[in-house]
Amino acid sequence: MTPRSPYAEEWQPVCRVAELEVERGVTALVHGQAIAIFRTQDDHVYALGNHDPFAKASVIARGIVGTRDQVPFVASPSHKHAFDLRSGKCLEDAHVSVPAYDVKVVDGVVHIGHRKVDAA
Repeated sequence: MTPRSPYAEEWQPVCRVAELEVERGVTALVHGQAIAIFRTQDDHVYALGNHDPFAKASVIARGIVGTRDQVPFVASPSHKHAFDLRSGKCLEDAHVSVPAYDVKVVDGVVHIGHRKVDAA
């Protein structure tokens, strides 16, 4: 029998899509990290790190979800900085970002993968 790698389970099931309120965030512990998960009006599901680098607090899941120039974002409740839900990049400061995570929905269940790699 081959030993199982700790990364063998790349996708972690978190919740059912139906349990996510539209344009509201929730927090889940995924791969040992606090992840903020969002469902948008168009039923896309996104996952970002929950730590706001400006406020130095875990508050991203409590942010306001919206769209700016067709970019889905969440604005931190602390300092109102907006983070792109797709990439985690701050819309006001290109030098700052929060981690973004891969998301897939399988049979109505949200699965979170590992951190996305920056395409810089």
